[in-house]
Amino acid sequence: MRFHNLRVVVTGASRPFGRSLAIGFAHLGAEVFVSARTKSAAEVVSGQIEGVACERIHTFGCDLSKPAEIARFARQVGESTDRVDLLVNNGARWLGGVALDDASDEQIVETIGATAGGTVLMVKHFLPLLRNSPRPDIVNMVSVSGLDTDDGSPAHDAFHAAKSAQAGFADVLARRLRPSGVRVMALYPPDFSSSDPSAAEWDGAHHGAHQGDGARPGARHSPRERLTAQALFDCLAFAVDQPRDCFIRSFHFEPR
Repeated sequence: MRFHNLRVVVTGASRPFGRSLAIGFAHLGAEVFVSARTKSAAEVVSGQIEGVACERIHTFGCDLSKPAEIARFARQVGESTDRVDLLVNNGARWLGGVALDDASDEQIVETIGATAGGTVLMVKHFLPLLRNSPRPDIVNMVSVSGLDTDDGSPAHDAFHAAKSAQAGFADVLARRLRPSGVRVMALYPPDFSSSDPSAAEWDGAHHGAHQGDGARPGARHSPRERLTAQALFDCLAFAVDQPRDCFIRSFHFEPR
């Protein structure tokens, strides 16, 4: 299969697009290590897969706001494999509200810690396993909330701050790791719709049937105007599948 024997780590797997990533890579032959805030939430993903692909998904609990759990997650994956080929930092802590006092101090700190700090620590603890790979890639799911062009967003300022930190981290990481052969990519999707990822193939699925992670609460776009999870996954898979001398730094998307 296309990604036979690829070792993939995906955070935020209980979220719609995290689930799509896990199931998509598993159906393409990859061995996938997924995490959610609790192990039971991550196990829901493997329960949605039919056939031999379900044997390729391994579930873990990991709260990205807790450094000790991130270190434990990396250690547990290292006990199952000697390398990681692809790390997808998909996990993020959503926080809504257009005024600073719409959220408590604890919510603000947790949002920035889990989203930005969690991404940094995931890379730190998984980098040794990535360096063991002949084709190491890191993908950061940032979203347009990490840019200064996301007008009318219902996201709290702390969420925008966290996503902006992710974007800055991806940028400096790409420059510093490229000489060692580790490719780093950032994706900046707007609101997007998620087709049902439980089927073995997405082809022919009704795009726009479900709301995905990128479809933020209160978004004004109709389903047919939003990017689909299948298209987003295809872009990511395309970039990962390119020869090592092809370095795709980022994908920026606009609503149709």
